[in-house]
Amino acid sequence: MLSAQLLQPVAEIMEAAEAPIPSESLWDQISKFTTKMNEAYKRKPIPYWILLFLGIIAMVVAFPASSILSRVYYANGGQSKWIISWIAVAGWPLIAFILFPTYLVTKTSPTPLGFKLFLSYIVLGFLSAADNLMYAYAYAYLPASTAALVASSSLVFSALFGYLLVNNRMNASIVNALFVITAGLTIIALDSSSDKYDNISNRQYIMGLVWDVLASALHGLIFALSELIFVKLLGRRSFVVVLEQQIMVSLFAFLFTSIGVIASGDFRRITSEATTFKGGKSAYYLVLIWGAVTFQLGVLGATAVIFLASTVLAGVLNAVRTPITSIAAVILLHDPMSGFKILSLLITFWGFGSYIYGSSMDHKQS
Repeated sequence: MLSAQLLQPVAEIMEAAEAPIPSESLWDQISKFTTKMNEAYKRKPIPYWILLFLGIIAMVVAFPASSILSRVYYANGGQSKWIISWIAVAGWPLIAFILFPTYLVTKTSPTPLGFKLFLSYIVLGFLSAADNLMYAYAYAYLPASTAALVASSSLVFSALFGYLLVNNRMNASIVNALFVITAGLTIIALDSSSDKYDNISNRQYIMGLVWDVLASALHGLIFALSELIFVKLLGRRSFVVVLEQQIMVSLFAFLFTSIGVIASGDFRRITSEATTFKGGKSAYYLVLIWGAVTFQLGVLGATAVIFLASTVLAGVLNAVRTPITSIAAVILLHDPMSGFKILSLLITFWGFGSYIYGSSMDHKQS
């Protein structure tokens, strides 16, 4: 009798443990999510949300617009790779117009420019100039939709170089993303017959793919080296410091690219190119001007999103702009869109999703 009394509480506990836990309804989950979003909104002032919104718009609009304009330049008679790489950094003064008032508002002084930091900016500027030139070759030979898909491989190289140089962590989701995105690029390479422009030879198309992959690899290296500079030389990471780095790197890239565009003689050919451009001189100069403006606006938008929100959100927007560029190229430039390219786009988007999930899990653990 006594043993039965002793066992009764244990049995009640076991029954309680085995009882099914009522799951939340969809409405409860939506309500909880809405409450969290409302609390997050109230924690930040309205100017914060305005700046974040502008940064998001800049990323998902300016970067695709810059890619489309590069292809418009070549599709309408432009020939120079140096000019396209030059306008990518010619808009660097736009960032200076943002930085100098920021010094006054935040009451901060410029970061001291030591020899190592100065030398690192020169190296990054040279690598950025080379990176822009490689991308220019890619857009000269590939449809904009294809070039954008192949350029998404920069995420793979960013993760690899970040792991090797900065000791960034990698989990199963991130590794899965690397393999998935690589599979998407392989599909693009195998479907070259249905994706090539008539005036582009097979050799040029293959070289376009090679230049695009090499540029993406170099872009990933630049990203990792930039992070390494923050860790080793700057020791702090703020919106002002990132703007300073962007200005210095863009300035040196502009100087290196200017030397190239002058030495190649392409700078003197701008006038003749404008004359033979299909849309006329005004259209030619508008393409170059807006190409420079949109690229720098995209850079500013990415900087704002990373520091106002998170790198995960920047990764989400980076994933979103890939299909935006591809769809815009199909609609505006009548790019060929085969079933293999659609499959590659879906696979790449899946890879981005896996990477974002892995990054968010790693962020929560840290």
